[in-house]
Amino acid sequence: MPVYIAPRGAELQIRKIGADDKTKKHLQELGITEGGKITLLSSSGGSVIVIVKEGRLCLDKNLAGKILVA
Repeated sequence: MPVYIAPRGAELQIRKIGADDKTKKHLQELGITEGGKITLLSSSGGSVIVIVKEGRLCLDKNLAGKILVA
């Protein structure tokens, strides 16, 4: 499921990132990698705020839809 419809507050594992190589590299630099952990804090209109490692990130709906979690 895309991260923006995941349950809030649950630690989730990133299963797949369905983006081009440039976007994947940018996300990796931010700590978002396949197999990594992510926690959804807030979701509003598809845009999300997530916790990755020890930081918070805000992702727009387009980018959040490319991050699939379980």
